[in-house]
Amino acid sequence: MLVEGKRALYPPIEPYHSQMLEMEAAAGEQRHQIYIEQCGNPNGIPVVFLHGGPGSGCRPSHRRLFDPRKYRIILFDQRGCGRSTPYGCIKDNTSAYLVADMEQIRQQLKINKWILFGGSWGATLALLYARQYASRVAGLVLRGVFLGRKQDIDWFYDHSGAARFFPLQWRQLMQLLSQEEQAAPLESIYRHLNGQDPVLKLKLKIALESWERQLVTLSPSSSKAGFDPELLAMDDSKLIQLHYCVHQCFIEQPILSQPLPLNDVPCHILHGRYDMVCPIEQGWTLYQHNRTFELDIIPLSGHVVSEPLMQDALITLMDQLTCQWSRGERTK
Repeated sequence: MLVEGKRALYPPIEPYHSQMLEMEAAAGEQRHQIYIEQCGNPNGIPVVFLHGGPGSGCRPSHRRLFDPRKYRIILFDQRGCGRSTPYGCIKDNTSAYLVADMEQIRQQLKINKWILFGGSWGATLALLYARQYASRVAGLVLRGVFLGRKQDIDWFYDHSGAARFFPLQWRQLMQLLSQEEQAAPLESIYRHLNGQDPVLKLKLKIALESWERQLVTLSPSSSKAGFDPELLAMDDSKLIQLHYCVHQCFIEQPILSQPLPLNDVPCHILHGRYDMVCPIEQGWTLYQHNRTFELDIIPLSGHVVSEPLMQDALITLMDQLTCQWSRGERTK
Protein backbone atom coordinates (compact mmCIF):
# COMPACT_ATOMS: atom_id res chain seq x y z
CA MET A 1 0.00 0.00 0.00
CA LEU A 2 1.40 3.38 -1.02
CA VAL A 3 1.34 5.94 1.77
CA GLU A 4 1.85 9.61 1.00
CA GLY A 5 2.72 12.33 3.50
CA LYS A 6 1.75 15.95 2.99
CA ARG A 7 5.13 17.46 3.69
CA ALA A 8 8.14 17.07 1.42
CA LEU A 9 11.67 17.74 2.57
CA TYR A 10 12.93 21.29 2.27
CA PRO A 11 15.02 21.93 -0.88
CA PRO A 12 18.64 20.74 -0.93
CA ILE A 13 20.98 22.99 1.00
CA GLU A 14 24.75 23.22 1.39
CA PRO A 15 26.61 24.04 4.62
CA TYR A 16 27.69 27.61 5.15
CA HIS A 17 30.47 26.35 7.41
CA SER A 18 32.21 23.03 8.09
CA GLN A 19 35.17 22.06 10.23
CA MET A 20 37.05 19.23 11.93
CA LEU A 21 37.23 19.45 15.72
CA GLU A 22 39.79 17.50 17.74
CA MET A 23 38.31 15.67 20.70
CA GLU A 24 39.45 14.21 24.00
CA ALA A 25 41.38 10.93 24.04
CA ALA A 26 43.00 8.68 26.59
CA ALA A 27 46.69 9.29 27.23
CA GLY A 28 48.81 8.16 24.30
CA GLU A 29 45.85 7.40 22.03
CA GLN A 30 45.14 8.97 18.66
CA ARG A 31 42.65 11.80 18.97
CA HIS A 32 39.34 11.64 17.16
CA GLN A 33 38.64 14.43 14.66
CA ILE A 34 34.91 15.15 14.46
CA TYR A 35 33.34 16.51 11.29
CA ILE A 36 30.85 19.33 11.98
CA GLU A 37 28.75 21.32 9.54
CA GLN A 38 26.29 24.18 9.88
CA CYS A 39 23.44 24.98 7.49
CA GLY A 40 20.50 27.35 7.30
CA ASN A 41 20.30 30.64 9.17
CA PRO A 42 23.41 31.49 11.26
CA ASN A 43 21.14 33.56 13.51
CA GLY A 44 18.33 31.01 13.67
CA ILE A 45 17.23 28.62 16.41
CA PRO A 46 20.09 26.16 17.02
CA VAL A 47 19.12 22.54 16.42
CA VAL A 48 21.59 19.65 16.45
CA PHE A 49 20.83 16.54 14.41
CA LEU A 50 21.99 13.34 16.13
CA HIS A 51 22.37 10.45 13.71
CA GLY A 52 21.61 6.86 14.53
CA GLY A 53 23.45 3.59 14.31
CA PRO A 54 25.56 3.84 16.25
CA GLY A 55 27.90 4.18 13.30
CA SER A 56 25.77 5.50 10.44
CA GLY A 57 26.83 9.15 10.00
CA CYS A 58 24.89 12.12 8.62
CA ARG A 59 23.52 12.51 5.09
CA PRO A 60 22.60 15.60 3.03
CA SER A 61 18.89 14.72 3.33
CA HIS A 62 19.09 15.21 7.10
CA ARG A 63 19.66 18.93 6.58
CA ARG A 64 16.33 19.16 4.81
CA LEU A 65 14.11 18.32 7.78
CA PHE A 66 14.36 21.89 9.05
CA ASP A 67 13.27 25.27 7.68
CA PRO A 68 16.61 26.84 6.69
CA ARG A 69 15.17 30.32 7.17
CA LYS A 70 14.35 29.64 10.82
CA TYR A 71 16.95 27.16 12.05
CA ARG A 72 20.69 27.11 12.56
CA ILE A 73 21.16 23.44 11.64
CA ILE A 74 24.15 21.64 13.16
CA LEU A 75 25.12 18.16 12.02
CA PHE A 76 28.15 16.13 13.06
CA ASP A 77 29.45 12.63 12.45
CA GLN A 78 30.04 10.79 15.72
CA ARG A 79 33.38 9.16 16.54
CA GLY A 80 34.50 6.75 13.85
CA CYS A 81 31.55 7.62 11.59
CA GLY A 82 31.10 9.28 8.22
CA ARG A 83 33.67 12.02 7.62
CA SER A 84 35.09 11.91 11.14
CA THR A 85 38.51 10.36 11.56
CA PRO A 86 39.96 7.86 12.14
CA TYR A 87 37.09 6.13 10.36
CA GLY A 88 35.81 2.97 12.01
CA CYS A 89 37.86 3.53 15.15
CA ILE A 90 36.37 1.98 18.31
CA LYS A 91 39.08 3.14 20.71
CA ASP A 92 37.90 5.92 23.04
CA ASN A 93 34.46 5.43 21.50
CA THR A 94 31.77 5.23 24.19
CA SER A 95 28.53 7.04 24.97
CA ALA A 96 30.33 9.13 27.62
CA TYR A 97 32.81 10.35 25.01
CA LEU A 98 29.98 11.17 22.58
CA VAL A 99 28.12 13.22 25.20
CA ALA A 100 31.35 15.07 26.00
CA ASP A 101 31.86 15.67 22.26
CA MET A 102 28.41 17.23 21.99
CA GLU A 103 29.14 19.60 24.83
CA GLN A 104 32.49 20.55 23.32
CA ILE A 105 30.76 21.24 19.99
CA ARG A 106 28.17 23.43 21.72
CA GLN A 107 30.88 25.44 23.42
CA GLN A 108 32.97 25.68 20.25
CA LEU A 109 29.99 27.05 18.32
CA LYS A 110 29.14 29.47 21.16
CA ILE A 111 25.60 28.17 21.53
CA ASN A 112 23.89 28.69 24.87
CA LYS A 113 20.98 26.28 24.34
CA TRP A 114 20.00 24.06 21.47
CA ILE A 115 17.23 21.71 20.40
CA LEU A 116 18.26 18.05 20.36
CA PHE A 117 16.81 16.15 17.38
CA GLY A 118 17.63 12.45 17.34
CA GLY A 119 16.25 9.18 16.06
CA SER A 120 16.99 5.63 17.19
CA TRP A 121 20.52 5.72 18.65
CA GLY A 122 20.41 9.49 18.12
CA ALA A 123 17.46 9.59 20.53
CA THR A 124 19.51 7.61 23.05
CA LEU A 125 22.36 10.08 22.78
CA ALA A 126 19.96 13.01 23.12
CA LEU A 127 18.55 11.53 26.34
CA LEU A 128 22.02 10.90 27.78
CA TYR A 129 23.10 14.45 26.97
CA ALA A 130 19.90 15.96 28.36
CA ARG A 131 20.36 14.12 31.65
CA GLN A 132 23.84 15.58 32.09
CA TYR A 133 23.34 19.02 30.53
CA ALA A 134 19.65 19.79 31.03
CA SER A 135 20.31 23.53 31.34
CA ARG A 136 21.63 23.54 27.76
CA VAL A 137 18.55 21.90 26.22
CA ALA A 138 15.98 24.15 24.53
CA GLY A 139 13.86 21.26 23.31
CA LEU A 140 13.88 17.53 22.67
CA VAL A 141 12.56 15.80 19.54
CA LEU A 142 12.95 12.01 19.63
CA ARG A 143 12.05 9.59 16.83
CA GLY A 144 11.96 5.82 17.15
CA VAL A 145 13.27 5.77 20.70
CA PHE A 146 16.02 3.28 21.58
CA LEU A 147 16.54 2.93 25.34
CA GLY A 148 19.69 0.84 25.13
CA ARG A 149 18.53 -1.84 27.59
CA LYS A 150 19.61 -5.45 27.19
CA GLN A 151 16.10 -6.39 26.09
CA ASP A 152 16.21 -3.70 23.39
CA ILE A 153 19.53 -4.97 22.04
CA ASP A 154 18.35 -8.59 22.21
CA TRP A 155 15.23 -7.70 20.23
CA PHE A 156 17.42 -6.93 17.21
CA TYR A 157 20.30 -9.36 17.73
CA ASP A 158 18.83 -12.46 19.35
CA HIS A 159 16.50 -15.31 18.44
CA SER A 160 13.51 -14.24 20.53
CA GLY A 161 12.89 -10.77 19.11
CA ALA A 162 12.45 -9.54 15.55
CA ALA A 163 13.78 -12.90 14.36
CA ARG A 164 10.36 -14.37 15.15
CA PHE A 165 8.77 -11.99 12.62
CA PHE A 166 11.44 -12.41 9.93
CA PRO A 167 12.62 -16.03 10.35
CA LEU A 168 13.93 -16.45 6.80
CA GLN A 169 16.11 -13.35 6.92
CA TRP A 170 17.34 -14.25 10.40
CA ARG A 171 18.24 -17.76 9.24
CA GLN A 172 20.29 -16.31 6.37
CA LEU A 173 22.34 -14.39 8.91
CA MET A 174 22.67 -17.32 11.31
CA GLN A 175 23.88 -19.64 8.55
CA LEU A 176 27.18 -17.76 8.61
CA LEU A 177 27.76 -18.82 12.22
CA SER A 178 28.54 -22.22 13.65
CA GLN A 179 25.93 -23.99 15.77
CA GLU A 180 27.88 -23.07 18.88
CA GLU A 181 28.22 -19.42 17.82
CA GLN A 182 24.48 -19.15 17.21
CA ALA A 183 23.94 -19.42 20.97
CA ALA A 184 25.42 -15.91 21.30
CA PRO A 185 24.93 -14.29 17.86
CA LEU A 186 25.77 -10.71 18.83
CA GLU A 187 29.09 -11.57 20.43
CA SER A 188 29.97 -14.03 17.66
CA ILE A 189 29.32 -11.57 14.83
CA TYR A 190 31.27 -8.86 16.65
CA ARG A 191 34.23 -11.20 17.10
CA HIS A 192 34.27 -12.05 13.40
CA LEU A 193 34.04 -8.38 12.34
CA ASN A 194 37.11 -7.81 14.50
CA GLY A 195 38.79 -10.88 13.02
CA GLN A 196 41.17 -11.50 10.14
CA ASP A 197 38.95 -13.31 7.61
CA PRO A 198 37.99 -10.72 4.95
CA VAL A 199 35.66 -13.10 3.10
CA LEU A 200 33.62 -13.89 6.21
CA LYS A 201 33.61 -10.23 7.21
CA LEU A 202 32.09 -9.23 3.88
CA LYS A 203 29.49 -12.01 4.03
CA LEU A 204 28.48 -10.89 7.51
CA LYS A 205 28.27 -7.24 6.48
CA ILE A 206 26.01 -8.16 3.56
CA ALA A 207 23.83 -10.36 5.78
CA LEU A 208 23.62 -7.67 8.47
CA GLU A 209 22.70 -5.03 5.92
CA SER A 210 20.01 -7.30 4.47
CA TRP A 211 18.67 -8.07 7.95
CA GLU A 212 18.46 -4.40 8.86
CA ARG A 213 16.80 -3.39 5.59
CA GLN A 214 14.05 -5.93 6.17
CA LEU A 215 13.20 -4.32 9.49
CA VAL A 216 13.61 -0.57 9.07
CA THR A 217 10.73 0.30 6.76
CA LEU A 218 7.24 -0.75 5.70
CA SER A 219 8.15 -0.11 2.06
CA PRO A 220 9.28 -3.36 0.41
CA SER A 221 10.99 -1.59 -2.49
CA SER A 222 13.61 0.08 -0.30
CA SER A 223 14.69 -3.22 1.24
CA LYS A 224 15.39 -4.90 -2.10
CA ALA A 225 18.13 -2.58 -3.35
CA GLY A 226 21.38 -4.32 -4.21
CA PHE A 227 24.65 -4.18 -2.28
CA ASP A 228 28.00 -2.94 -3.55
CA PRO A 229 30.52 -5.47 -2.17
CA GLU A 230 33.45 -3.07 -2.56
CA LEU A 231 31.71 -0.34 -0.59
CA LEU A 232 30.52 -2.75 2.09
CA ALA A 233 34.03 -4.15 2.48
CA MET A 234 35.21 -0.65 3.46
CA ASP A 235 32.14 0.14 5.56
CA ASP A 236 32.79 -0.16 9.30
CA SER A 237 29.44 1.19 10.48
CA LYS A 238 28.29 -2.26 11.63
CA LEU A 239 31.51 -2.75 13.60
CA ILE A 240 30.78 0.42 15.57
CA GLN A 241 27.15 -0.58 16.06
CA LEU A 242 28.09 -3.97 17.45
CA HIS A 243 30.88 -2.43 19.54
CA TYR A 244 28.21 -0.45 21.36
CA CYS A 245 25.66 -3.25 21.55
CA VAL A 246 28.13 -5.81 22.93
CA HIS A 247 28.96 -3.33 25.70
CA GLN A 248 25.31 -2.47 26.50
CA CYS A 249 25.83 0.91 24.81
CA PHE A 250 28.18 1.91 27.64
CA ILE A 251 25.18 3.20 29.60
CA GLU A 252 26.10 3.03 33.29
CA GLN A 253 22.92 4.59 34.67
CA PRO A 254 19.78 3.33 32.87
CA ILE A 255 17.89 6.02 31.01
CA LEU A 256 14.68 5.15 32.88
CA SER A 257 16.31 5.27 36.32
CA GLN A 258 14.82 8.72 36.95
CA PRO A 259 12.72 11.31 35.09
CA LEU A 260 14.64 13.83 33.04
CA PRO A 261 14.80 17.38 34.50
CA LEU A 262 13.19 18.97 31.45
CA ASN A 263 9.82 20.16 32.73
CA ASP A 264 10.17 23.65 31.26
CA VAL A 265 11.12 22.76 27.69
CA PRO A 266 9.10 21.11 24.89
CA CYS A 267 9.86 17.39 24.63
CA HIS A 268 8.31 15.27 21.90
CA ILE A 269 8.42 11.55 21.14
CA LEU A 270 7.40 10.39 17.66
CA HIS A 271 7.32 6.63 17.19
CA GLY A 272 6.25 4.55 14.20
CA ARG A 273 3.35 2.25 14.99
CA TYR A 274 5.05 -0.66 13.20
CA ASP A 275 8.67 0.01 14.15
CA MET A 276 10.39 -3.39 14.06
CA VAL A 277 13.85 -2.10 15.01
CA CYS A 278 12.82 -0.25 18.15
CA PRO A 279 9.31 -1.48 19.04
CA ILE A 280 6.85 1.14 20.20
CA GLU A 281 7.06 -0.18 23.77
CA GLN A 282 10.28 1.81 24.12
CA GLY A 283 8.71 5.15 23.22
CA TRP A 284 5.67 4.36 25.37
CA THR A 285 7.80 3.40 28.37
CA LEU A 286 9.88 6.58 28.10
CA TYR A 287 6.65 8.58 28.00
CA GLN A 288 5.33 6.80 31.10
CA HIS A 289 8.48 7.81 32.98
CA ASN A 290 8.35 11.42 31.75
CA ARG A 291 4.72 12.54 31.64
CA THR A 292 5.59 16.10 30.66
CA PHE A 293 6.70 14.69 27.31
CA GLU A 294 4.29 14.50 24.38
CA LEU A 295 3.93 11.18 22.56
CA ASP A 296 2.77 10.94 18.96
CA ILE A 297 2.32 7.44 17.53
CA ILE A 298 2.67 7.67 13.74
CA PRO A 299 0.39 5.28 11.79
CA LEU A 300 1.58 3.19 8.85
CA SER A 301 5.20 3.92 9.76
CA GLY A 302 8.23 1.85 10.66
CA HIS A 303 11.61 2.97 11.94
CA VAL A 304 13.22 5.28 9.41
CA VAL A 305 12.83 9.04 9.17
CA SER A 306 11.94 8.80 5.46
CA GLU A 307 8.63 6.98 6.02
CA PRO A 308 6.12 9.42 4.44
CA LEU A 309 3.91 9.96 7.49
CA MET A 310 6.89 10.11 9.85
CA GLN A 311 8.64 12.67 7.66
CA ASP A 312 5.43 14.67 7.49
CA ALA A 313 5.03 14.62 11.28
CA LEU A 314 8.63 15.61 11.98
CA ILE A 315 8.73 18.52 9.55
CA THR A 316 5.34 19.76 10.74
CA LEU A 317 6.47 19.58 14.37
CA MET A 318 9.71 21.46 13.70
CA ASP A 319 7.75 24.17 11.90
CA GLN A 320 5.33 24.41 14.83
CA LEU A 321 8.17 24.75 17.32
CA THR A 322 9.43 27.89 15.60
CA CYS A 323 6.05 29.46 16.36
CA GLN A 324 5.91 28.32 20.00
CA TRP A 325 8.89 30.25 21.21
CA SER A 326 11.13 33.05 20.06
CA ARG A 327 14.84 32.47 19.78
CA GLY A 328 15.44 34.87 22.65
CA GLU A 329 13.14 32.97 25.03
CA ARG A 330 14.49 29.48 24.49
CA THR A 331 18.05 29.57 23.21
CA LYS A 332 19.77 32.38 25.09
